[in-house]
Amino acid sequence: MSVEFVAAARLPTRWGEFTIHGFRDLEADKEHVALALGDLTLDEALPCRIHSECLTGDSMFSLRCDCGPQLELAMKHIASEGRGLVLYLRQEGRGIGLLNKLKAYALQDSGADTVEANVQLGFEPDSREYRICKPMLDHFAVRKVKLLTNNPGKVQALRDMGIEVSEVVPVHTGANPHNESYLLVKAEKLGHLRQVRS
Repeated sequence: MSVEFVAAARLPTRWGEFTIHGFRDLEADKEHVALALGDLTLDEALPCRIHSECLTGDSMFSLRCDCGPQLELAMKHIASEGRGLVLYLRQEGRGIGLLNKLKAYALQDSGADTVEANVQLGFEPDSREYRICKPMLDHFAVRKVKLLTNNPGKVQALRDMGIEVSEVVPVHTGANPHNESYLLVKAEKLGHLRQVRS
């Protein structure tokens, strides 16, 4: 995979000062970022979150999913640990893109669940792939992580790349009336760790 590091800059946040690192995937022509905090070179496993872009959840505070709260919880967790990394991947809507995600939302409004909607649009239930994580982690010389995730697919993807996942830290943010069925489908059809209503 051909990946180019582009630039790094300070990113002050409400939880502390991260450094944002920009990467370009030259094969897929996509841009990704990593948010780094603290000393990444220590021998112990690094707290790490792989987060796929969700414009509606991350930036518009949608209650249809748990993406925004998961990103916030991960950043808070990393800040409390004093070190860690968020790999923010530009693969909106489980990899189908923003406008197709809106089409999937419309199908969900008509009764389909999230998996059914993606399939009806001609996509896999989850079209994301994580190969980009390896060169990004290599850039920071990270070989061992504590992965902040509910998704066993991310754990397996990293292990398949030779990254040691020493611990899985669930990212439970609580369900709400708008995302209960979404979270249930993720658990029952995609194998994610189950969340409960807060």
